[in-house]
Amino acid sequence: MRVYTAFYLGCGFGLFMAVSVGPTIFAIIKYSITYGWRAGMSFVIGVSLSDSIYVLLANMASAWLSSLMSHEKTIGYLGAVLLIIFGLYGFFKKIKVTRNRNDDAKVSSRDYFKIFASGFLMNTFNPGVIITWITAVAAISTMTAAYRLVFFITCLGIILGFDFLKVLLAQRIRKRLTPRNIIYLNRISALCLVVIGIVLFLKSLLNITFGAEA
Repeated sequence: MRVYTAFYLGCGFGLFMAVSVGPTIFAIIKYSITYGWRAGMSFVIGVSLSDSIYVLLANMASAWLSSLMSHEKTIGYLGAVLLIIFGLYGFFKKIKVTRNRNDDAKVSSRDYFKIFASGFLMNTFNPGVIITWITAVAAISTMTAAYRLVFFITCLGIILGFDFLKVLLAQRIRKRLTPRNIIYLNRISALCLVVIGIVLFLKSLLNITFGAEA
């Protein structure tokens, strides 16, 4: 019975994380619309790897992960700087949208790795993500190992599944856009990252408590 409860709670928590508005959703839209679904998937996998590492650390070394929050301000500054850099780079970078059968943009393996790394770093330096996973681990810390395993696998699976859906949705929208509109949407998404970075910087500067952000 407890396993079923863990599954349902994992679904609920994963859904909450998946639909929360944060910097990753704008980045997913940006990469998927600009470079195609493979680029969006690369970013999503980077985010998922970061989430998985945090879950693992929170369960195996919760004291160490909790100690990170003593440096919450520094992490907030680093995250803000990364978001602003990613946003400005995406806004000013000149892109050429090309059409072909396999994907809607020509992207090299090196570029896919860079996109993967940006997803990993963007999620890793999001203080809201750290707090969310620590809170989740603390909430079920008294449960059995099987309960925690089902909860977190379900939760991570739901988040990853919804992120994949975001990529596919962005790709379907992309097929209806002209190359010029794709460039405009890329710049809008990039500006959203800059704005979120500035907000994160101000929250750190003014010592405002972070909430859960996906």
